[in-house]
Parts: sequence; structure tokens; C-alpha cells
Amino acid sequence: MTDSLVFIGDGLTSGGRWDEWFPEFNVHNFGVSGETTDALLLRLQQVSELEPNAVIVQIGTNDVGWRRSDEYIVRNVETILYRLRKQLPDTRILAQSIPPRERDHVDVIRSINRHIRQFAPTLHAGYLDLWPMLADPDGEISEGFSEDRLHLNDAGYAVWLAEMKLALELLYETPTSTSVIPVQYI
Repeated sequence: MTDSLVFIGDGLTSGGRWDEWFPEFNVHNFGVSGETTDALLLRLQQVSELEPNAVIVQIGTNDVGWRRSDEYIVRNVETILYRLRKQLPDTRILAQSIPPRERDHVDVIRSINRHIRQFAPTLHAGYLDLWPMLADPDGEISEGFSEDRLHLNDAGYAVWLAEMKLALELLYETPTSTSVIPVQYI
């Protein structure tokens, strides 16, 4: 039986040719152009119903574009990850950073990514940081990876894909959860 991968997120996810890039998996691309964290929260049930082996989450850049606060976005991303873990306790989860975009969003995106990186392990989820590969030294997305400072071009997707392959290898080497240690009361 082939493992199933579900990709959820915004237009960056939607634009990926994940089924072509991961032919060894049964891939479902639930990326939606313009998707926000609020909208994704409303669609999580369709992901849970598939009972996939792994869920790959990349969301938040549209919230940043709408100028929502980093606290608001972090809370929603944490809720997404929490609900996925609760509904799919045996599924591998990979949370991804919000990729860089225009320079005026650098500080907010860095704040959000720091929180996601710290929170993901608490739910036994992996974390893939796309920032170092896609950003210029000033924090803006590298011109070579995007024509509009938001959407990825083929070179940007190639970088993401290379990192994704490594992240999936690590994700499949890690248990989906750990057993609960019973607490003894005296």
C-alpha cells in the first residue's frame, strides 16, 4: 500500500507539482490560492477524513499580506497543527515556515517562523525552515526565486523540493508520537 501525503496551504502549495515530484506517494494537493489560516481551519475535516500517512502544512503568507498580527497568525497556525494532531494521532505532520517575501514583511514573518519552529516539536511535528534557502541577506525573497517577491518560480520550487525531500526522509524516521508517561499520585 502506498503512503498518502496531503499538502495543505495557500497558493504556494497549490502551485507545487507534488504528485509529479513524489510519484512514490499517493499525493493530495489541498493548496488553495489566496488561502488564509482562518479558511484553512474550516477545511481541516476533509484532510482528517482521508487519514493520510503525512500532512505537509504551509500557510500564513496571505495573512501577512492582509497585515494580520504575528500573534494572530501564530495562534491560528498552532490551532491548525493542534487539531491535525488531535484528529490524526498516528499521522506524520510537517509544519513549514512562511517563506520570505517583500522586505516590509521580514520582521513579522521571522517572528511567526520562530514561534512555529518552537511549537511544532511539542506536537511531535517536524519543521522545515524555507527561509535560509530562499531569502537574501536583507530578508527579502531572492530575486532568482520569484518575479513578484511573493510567488515562487521554477527555481524557487526546485529549492523547496530539494529541502522537502530531505525533510520527508527525516519525518519518516521519526515516530509520530510518544507514549504518555503515567503520573503516579502519592
